Amino acid sequence: MGGNTDDARPERAGTARPPDGDWLGTPFLRFERLGSVAVCTVDRPNARNAMTAAMYFGVRYAVDRVNQDPQLAGLLITGTGDVFIPGGDLGHGAPDDWGGPMLFGMDNTPFDAIRHSRKPVVTAVNGIAQGGGLLIAMMSDVTVASDRATFRAPEVYRGIADTGYAQYLPAQIGPARAKDMLYTGRVVTAAEALDWGLVARVVPHEEVRDVALEALRACCRGAPEARADVKRVIAAHYGTYDRMTMDKSVYGAEAREGWLAFSQRRNPGWVPEDLRTPGRL
Repeated sequence: MGGNTDDARPERAGTARPPDGDWLGTPFLRFERLGSVAVCTVDRPNARNAMTAAMYFGVRYAVDRVNQDPQLAGLLITGTGDVFIPGGDLGHGAPDDWGGPMLFGMDNTPFDAIRHSRKPVVTAVNGIAQGGGLLIAMMSDVTVASDRATFRAPEVYRGIADTGYAQYLPAQIGPARAKDMLYTGRVVTAAEALDWGLVARVVPHEEVRDVALEALRACCRGAPEARADVKRVIAAHYGTYDRMTMDKSVYGAEAREGWLAFSQRRNPGWVPEDLRTPGRL
C-alpha cells in the first residue's frame, strides 16, 4: 500500500453522498454496464487503490445492485494499473466519507455478499491483491489473474486476528499453505496462486480483463436456479468464521499498535529487537 502508480492525478474529491442507482457512493469506484453484465472498477491511483470504508461498502452495494436488477446477469470486479486491491486504507479523513460507512464492520464489507450472491461475480486480478482484495478474489465465483499479480495476507503483521482468513484459506489451499501465508505474510506469485488453487486462471496481463469478462458471460449462460443451488453447496465448504473474536481483535491493543506502526513506517513494538527490519512490515 505504498507509492503511486504511473497515474499521478490528485485524489478526486467528488461529492460525498451515499450510493444511489449506478453511483456506488465514491468517486473511486466506477460502475459500467456492458449489455447484461456490469463492471465495478477500483480506481484510486493516488493511494494505490487502497480501500476506504465507503469503497468497501460500494463494492458490497454493486453486488446487491446487480442481484436486484433484472437487466443485469452478473458482475465483474477489477482494478486499475498494477494494483487490484491492496486492502484497507489505514489512514483517517477519507475524502469519500459520506457518513454511514464509517460505522465500519463486517456487515458493510462485500465478502459475504460475493460469497452468497445468486448472480455470478468474477474478478479480474490485474495486480497486487492483499488483505480484503485477496478475500474478494477468493469469494468470487471465478478468479482470473494477470501473470503479474501477487497475493498476500498481512493481517497478523497489523495485529489483527483475521478469523475469516483462518477459516477460508485452509478450505481453499490447505492448512500448510494457509499457515505459511498467514504466519509469515509472504508474497505469493500468480504461478503459485494457480498451482495452489487460490485462483482459477492466470493469463497474460493484457488479456486479464477480456478473459475474465468472457468467463463471466459463460457463467451467465447457465440456468440461474441450478447455478445458484450448486453455488450454495460450494459456498458451504468454507464453513463459518468466528465473528466475535475478529471484532474483538480489530478494536484491540495489537491492532492499534499495528496501525500506528504501519502509519509510522516502522515495525510494531511486539517484534523482538534482533528481528526488526527497516521500515514497515
